[in-house]
Amino acid sequence: MTTKYIFVTGGVVSGLGKGVTAASIGMMLKAKGLKVIAQKLDPYINMDPGTMSPYQHGEVFVTEDGAETDLDLGHYERFIDENLNKYSNLTTGKVYWNVLDNERKGVYNGETVQVIPHVTNEIKRFIYSVGKKIAADVVITEIGGTTGDIESLPFLEAIRQVSNEAGRENCLFLHVTLAPVISSSGEMKTKPTQHSVKELQSLGISPNLVVLRCNRHIDESARRKISMFCNVSPDCVIENRDVSLLYEAPIMLEESNFSQIVSRELGLDDNPPDLTLWKGMLEKAYARDKVVTIGLVGKYVKMYDTYLSIVEALTHAGIENGAKIDLRWIDAEQITPQSAPELLGGCDGIIVPGGFGDRGIEGMVCSARYCREHDLPYFGICLGMQIAVIDFARHVAGLSDANSREFDVESQNKVIDIMEGQIGYENTGGSMRLGAYECVIKENSTLSAAYGEKSIMERHRHRYEFNNAYRDLFEEKGLCICGTSPDGTLVEAVEISGKRFHLGVQYHPEFKSRPHRPHPLFVRFIAASLKNRQDTKGE
Repeated sequence: MTTKYIFVTGGVVSGLGKGVTAASIGMMLKAKGLKVIAQKLDPYINMDPGTMSPYQHGEVFVTEDGAETDLDLGHYERFIDENLNKYSNLTTGKVYWNVLDNERKGVYNGETVQVIPHVTNEIKRFIYSVGKKIAADVVITEIGGTTGDIESLPFLEAIRQVSNEAGRENCLFLHVTLAPVISSSGEMKTKPTQHSVKELQSLGISPNLVVLRCNRHIDESARRKISMFCNVSPDCVIENRDVSLLYEAPIMLEESNFSQIVSRELGLDDNPPDLTLWKGMLEKAYARDKVVTIGLVGKYVKMYDTYLSIVEALTHAGIENGAKIDLRWIDAEQITPQSAPELLGGCDGIIVPGGFGDRGIEGMVCSARYCREHDLPYFGICLGMQIAVIDFARHVAGLSDANSREFDVESQNKVIDIMEGQIGYENTGGSMRLGAYECVIKENSTLSAAYGEKSIMERHRHRYEFNNAYRDLFEEKGLCICGTSPDGTLVEAVEISGKRFHLGVQYHPEFKSRPHRPHPLFVRFIAASLKNRQDTKGE
């Protein structure tokens, strides 16, 4: 079939949930039997989010092929259950980098390089490229930012051109806006939406659907008004209400016949989506009758988005175990040997996620030690694995100054060290092990019990590794090297046997967890935490 294109734009304010809306329609179209891929076009000038502060941009989501991307790609993968690729995230910085590189190489044959056509052509190249790997039937493209922003203009112009080139019948424009309610009068206001759509129309784009983010049902008068002034059919005004669980969003949108209307507008078959798996997952979520308290010990604990995939993977595992996650955000800088019992003692399990820099490191080491000594389930991810190794080196192997080169270059026992060939590039971007790598699993280990496989592929984002010079000593002292690279040279996972759960992995399993197919390590961690709660609290 001819490839169809759906473009998702946003207006009025940012943070309306364009990503979840795009992911929801992708999930529903895939449930109709279509091959779907998604991408995000971001207007900022950074090459990618890789060197941006998590406080600025949230987590960095890594694809199988090693691209550092926007966190919305995590929503796409979790909802659509399709591995994305390097063409799934494009920034203004990357666009101009490629255009200027082409200009220097003489690709443009001495032409005057301009926004139109050279910049817009580069954007269109990415849009057309993302779906080629899986021969996608539908490509969903979300435009970052808010309509009216100067930096978004080249992207909006590019998608306008795509609609001409691919055919208007093969393209659908979906505009997400805010429908605020004035508290004093209780009236839902449509004027912000009208102005936003007018701004979009001035750029040559007329949306097929208007999706209203709101906290209540749209009354018919508001629907008719938006339909009239925004030039869309009344049933193309779609409610996007607040939901208590993120994964209810597709079902809520489907109350407005969302997938049927999208199919109609794009000339797709009108077969209903098979939502059996999704609804089954939601039924399990609604039936959760237990609670498990998980402490997330990190350095970025002021914003949910900084550890978005971790939080969602915990939610998935909680659903599988019939438990709601009581997540406690614990600032690593506040943890000391004296404060650890108070801050950690009330938790059923502790997770230490990835991160960079030395802030809060000693608090994380205290957390790993407390968990090891009190048999409190501990799950270390990336940096969290390295923290577990540092704790073991200091307090079990007797290497009191053990540390990572990243945190202390003067340490005589760098149990975590730089990857070969990267010395001198520690503080630069693009110098890490990124993307999916194979891990060979040791038999009769926690890792083996969780996966049930001899080898697995998991995504990485780091530059420091376990120092093999200490491998024999640590194994002699009781640290199990339970996962390695196929040639045995890189340590991928460590654990301490005889504990409820004390595991560290160098990779990021959270990126591959799905709501209806939770990651096995998270499932086992939550199960161990529930067992700890039962043993210690009798619940």
